[in-house]
Amino acid sequence: MEEKMSQEEMVKEAVEEAKAKAAKEAEESGKAAEDTESDKEQPETEHTDTGDAEDKEESDTEKNEPEADEAETEEEVGSEEKPKGKGFFGKKNKKDKKDEKIEELTDKLTRQMAEFDNFRKRTDKEKSQMYEVGAKDIIEKILPVVDNFERGLDAVKEEEKDDPFVQGMEKVYKHLMTTLEENEVKPIEAVGKEFDPNLHNAVMHVEDENYGENIVAEEFQKGYTYRDSIVRHSMVKVAN
Repeated sequence: MEEKMSQEEMVKEAVEEAKAKAAKEAEESGKAAEDTESDKEQPETEHTDTGDAEDKEESDTEKNEPEADEAETEEEVGSEEKPKGKGFFGKKNKKDKKDEKIEELTDKLTRQMAEFDNFRKRTDKEKSQMYEVGAKDIIEKILPVVDNFERGLDAVKEEEKDDPFVQGMEKVYKHLMTTLEENEVKPIEAVGKEFDPNLHNAVMHVEDENYGENIVAEEFQKGYTYRDSIVRHSMVKVAN
């Protein structure tokens, strides 16, 4: 009887071990299946995420393309509207060094030409003044000779005027006066003219009803002018 019970217990234990083993194998196979399914789901998720990222990038690119086109169009329009020869904010482009050098030399040459022209005019004026001063000095030395000719001819008597010597003296005197006049040396009119202190030198005063007030009555020595300047004043007597 005890052997029969032991056999039954052994059978039960074997059955229970088989059941436990089968259950264990079933659990292991279930875990393996779940791992396999999880592995399969992960790539799909990654693929889905990658596709979403690509779609997002394509949409962003499509959105940015019109903006880039608009920016390029605005730059082209802006470049066309900008005036030539000017840079940003309408400022002139910086000149080349060559152009700056040309302008500098041109300005320098213009200034030098102006300075030379002023120097030439000043030199001509100084030469003219020096020539005038020299001419006046010579004329002043010739005038006493003219005075002596006039005194000598005035001293000739009426019956001696036909004398060849007297006629020769008159011709020399006329030639001398013609030469002086050609060189712009002219006598100052005095007798019968109103007294002018710029032209006349009054050495006497006389009361004479035949003359008006402040009128030159007599000339003692002729005065002369050279061009617009006085060489010698007339020495006169003024009436009233």
